[in-house]
Amino acid sequence: MSKRLLLAGEPMGLLIAKQEGALESVKDYSMAVAGAEFNVATGISRLGHQVSYLTRLGDDPFGKLIENTLKDNGIDSSLVSYSSTERTGFMLKGKVSKGDPQIFYFRAGSAASALSEKDVENIDFSRFSHIHLTGIAPALSQSALNAVLKMIELGRKAGLYISFDPNLRPQLWKSSEQMVKTLNSLAAKADLVMPGEGEGEILCGSSDPEKIADFYQKLGAKSVIVKCGPKGAYYATEGKSGRVAGFIIDKVVDTVGAGDGFAAGVLSALMEGQPFEKAVERGCAIGAIQCTFTGDNEGLPTPELLEKFMSSHSRRDF
Repeated sequence: MSKRLLLAGEPMGLLIAKQEGALESVKDYSMAVAGAEFNVATGISRLGHQVSYLTRLGDDPFGKLIENTLKDNGIDSSLVSYSSTERTGFMLKGKVSKGDPQIFYFRAGSAASALSEKDVENIDFSRFSHIHLTGIAPALSQSALNAVLKMIELGRKAGLYISFDPNLRPQLWKSSEQMVKTLNSLAAKADLVMPGEGEGEILCGSSDPEKIADFYQKLGAKSVIVKCGPKGAYYATEGKSGRVAGFIIDKVVDTVGAGDGFAAGVLSALMEGQPFEKAVERGCAIGAIQCTFTGDNEGLPTPELLEKFMSSHSRRDF
């Protein structure tokens, strides 16, 4: 079976401010596509792997922009369906010279939030080797959560490798308690869980990478990678654990999308059969590259650019 990744989630239209200042005062925006799963799909495709995206879009300009962008990035859109009644979600993103940009979402009741088990039941899971999910789609609606649970169930039956990134979006959940309970129950069903230290504090009650990894392995995850920002990452897999140092970059431009780049690096390497530690190293490299670009996914490298970066940048002490 050829290696192919299946993702599900909500790609959104992205309007990026061209001037600094409050979003309501900005006169000019550029248009792009955003979404954690979209970023991962783009990263996987640029590294030469096949990837398919399950989602629902509105029959509107943002929906058409997203489908065109998926095709332009070599991402299979055959699992994309259109709604004539719900709109495609979109977001505004501010421009800053330091700190995190202001972000405002228009996604309530979006087409993607109407994802359901029906969208999953007809997928031919034998076409895929890996599934990657995040904690965003399950937060959109009960039907979207049910779709994710059905993907895990059918993917598991088909013998697929399932990875999960909590990707916390507290504003999408009714309560913190519901978020923690739901995401940890999903993580328990995954082969690989990839939280950050800060997410560990919320989900596991600790920001200590070793304690986070132990927490998820006891829940049932086979492998855990804890993202530790510029320092690098800690991993624990069957019978083995360790720390992988991060790459040193001259300047952090924008951290948005770094975690998605990390996931793309890890998953692409695992799809290639690379050793686990090498997969974590690639994740650290792409996460660092992403921090040097303003966009959510512009920095995602080709194999040649990735190799050039990894061979020319030194590593931190961890």
